[in-house]
Amino acid sequence: MMKIKKENSIFNFSKTNTPIAKVKPKEKICIETKDALSDEIRSENQPFESINWEKVNPATGPLFIEGAKEGDILEVNIENIKITRDYGVMLTGKDMGVLEDAFERSFIKIVPIKENKAFLYDYEIPLKSMIGVIGTAPKEGSIPCGTPGEHGGNMDCNIIGEGTTVYLPVHVEGALFALGDLHAAMGDGEVCVTGVEIPAEVSVSFNIIKDKDWKLPMVKTEKNIYTLASKPSLDEASITATKNMVHFLCQEYKLSKEKAMFLLSAIGNLQICQVVDPLKTVRMELPLEFLK
Repeated sequence: MMKIKKENSIFNFSKTNTPIAKVKPKEKICIETKDALSDEIRSENQPFESINWEKVNPATGPLFIEGAKEGDILEVNIENIKITRDYGVMLTGKDMGVLEDAFERSFIKIVPIKENKAFLYDYEIPLKSMIGVIGTAPKEGSIPCGTPGEHGGNMDCNIIGEGTTVYLPVHVEGALFALGDLHAAMGDGEVCVTGVEIPAEVSVSFNIIKDKDWKLPMVKTEKNIYTLASKPSLDEASITATKNMVHFLCQEYKLSKEKAMFLLSAIGNLQICQVVDPLKTVRMELPLEFLK
């Protein structure tokens, strides 16, 4: 199995990035990642000023997916996540997170990881490894890895873990895929500005979907399907995530708009992914059992 080393990091999604490897559809590969702070924090006593903010949210890649053409959909199958360090890192404080104006200074927290748990103070938190940054190159421009959008990016959706399938747009030949910003655990919202940040190894495989008109990104688990949207406000993100699911239901299942809306209002769930990035991310969840 091909292994992509974490030293191959990017800090922006862009079509001008040089791919570090070519991957065939259905080929299983292992992607190493640094944590969101580029593995630079090792102590709670480390001066906060020592953090290099230009090296935040590295994503390993980009990968050139053979056969992926503009207008296609890249299907990413998350097969396995292996945490590669015995501690995670968290940050919060002044000018950070939801309570940014409530702190006089900033804080670093080292969170030991063992026995399939994260030990935060006296709390034993079951691990739920997930991917914060996952995306493809945008059609134009350069988007920082810390910013989510229609290309994916820093969506911080804690649904994106083992056994999940992620659907991303292909705007340029080869897609130029990258991922990073793994968490051992993260609650919806990521309200302090970090989850339990970790380095990891992620095993993935790809498929290419052609001739589909879906509004992306989308995510599928064993039981549910999700449309994700990132916008300046939660209101805007909620509306777009809902519109995108309605579009999917009309395209794939030939539902009328009113039938789709009745269905979503009865059994769909709007859920917050994160509220601390440059754009807010919301997901609309629909149980797959209703789409048989």
